[in-house]
Formats: sequence, C-alpha cells, structure tokens
Amino acid sequence: MSSDSESETAGVKRRAALGTGAAALGGAALGAGLMAAAACADTVASQLPNTGEVVDNLQNSSHLFHLTRTDPQRFDGGTLQGAHEGSFPVLAGQNGSVYFVRLEPGGIREPHWHPSAWELNYHISGTAKWTILGTHSDGSYRTEAFEAHPGDLVFAPQGFFHYFENASTDTPLEVLIVFNTSAAETNDDIGILAAMNSIPRSVLATVLNIPESALAGIPTEVKPVVVTKRR
Repeated sequence: MSSDSESETAGVKRRAALGTGAAALGGAALGAGLMAAAACADTVASQLPNTGEVVDNLQNSSHLFHLTRTDPQRFDGGTLQGAHEGSFPVLAGQNGSVYFVRLEPGGIREPHWHPSAWELNYHISGTAKWTILGTHSDGSYRTEAFEAHPGDLVFAPQGFFHYFENASTDTPLEVLIVFNTSAAETNDDIGILAAMNSIPRSVLATVLNIPESALAGIPTEVKPVVVTKRR
C-alpha cells in the first residue's frame, strides 16, 4: 500500500474513532434519546464525501462567507439568512451550518424538532421566550420554559421539541444558530402544523380528548411554517 493510501486510511480510521467516541459521550450525557440520534448521525456520515474529497474541497473553496449580505428568506414574522453546504461550499462534509434569524415584534419560530441535528442559539439582541421539551425516560417529560437575553446561549438537543418567539412588542430579536449538519436548516426540521396534519383528525381529536369538530379551524396543509407572527 502506498504512503498516500495509508495516510488516507488512517485518516478515515481516526474520523471513525472520533465519531464513535462522540456518540458514546453524547449517550452518557443525554441518555437513550441521544444515543438513537448518534446512530442517525452515523448513517448521515457514511453518505459524506471521502476524506480526500473533503480535503480537496477545503483547499479549493473560499473560507469567507458574507452571511448578512445574502438574500434572506422572508416570512410573515421575520427572516432567515443561512450558510450551509449549498450556499457555502466549504461546509460540505463538515457537519456544520449557521443561520442568522431575525424575528420582528410578535414573530414566532414555529414549534419543531430536528431529527438529525442539535443546535446552539446565540442571542445577539432582543429578548426571546423559549420552551424545550425533552424525553420522558423517568415517566415524565422534561420541559423548560425561560427567557434568553443578549449574550445568552441556548442548546436545543437533537430530537428535542422546541420553539422561541420575540418577547418584545417593539424591538426585533436577532439570534445566530449553529447546527451540526451541513444541510439547509429548513430541510431538517419537522414543524408542529405538519405533524398535526399528518395524523387523521379522528385520531388527533381522540389524543387531545376533544370533539373532532373542534379541529375544523386548523389549516390542513402539511407544510413548514418556519416563521410566523402573532395575529
């Protein structure tokens, strides 16, 4: 075997060992829920470019990205500007992406969860109301509701249900979100509206213990809302 081949093989082994160690650490820290998430991450990793392609990409792609100069995705309650492997090629194979989120007064990030990514949220300006719902291995859900302010960091674990909204009636909220996936953010979330509408109304009414007629006013689309606004 040539020295180049041996180096590449060693690099692959090192990456595999690091991935296994990270999965074990995550499982020890966060329990069975994140152990399942780590298994999902291993599946994604197997689809990434090989070590040589990643190295070539790092050598040939620009390492500078003007995040806030990009055309934002505009929604009723705010905007998203993102850097992911589709818009910032150097991120391909790096398991990382970043989003700058701006919520106008009354703006709400749709309650959702990410099947294959955790996120770190750095609060730049404004005040956010947060809720994070975890797993229930001890027989009860763990839920946290709190406010985050400029300089605060909020971690939403992979697979945990969460949302945040602008708590102010007159000041925008700005948050920078880092994900451990290179995919576009909106391709990796399941929102509450789509989740509800993927279930037959009769089943949903039974689970909520309400008449089926009470659900008549809920929109029926199975689509992401992403960012909305209080009416």
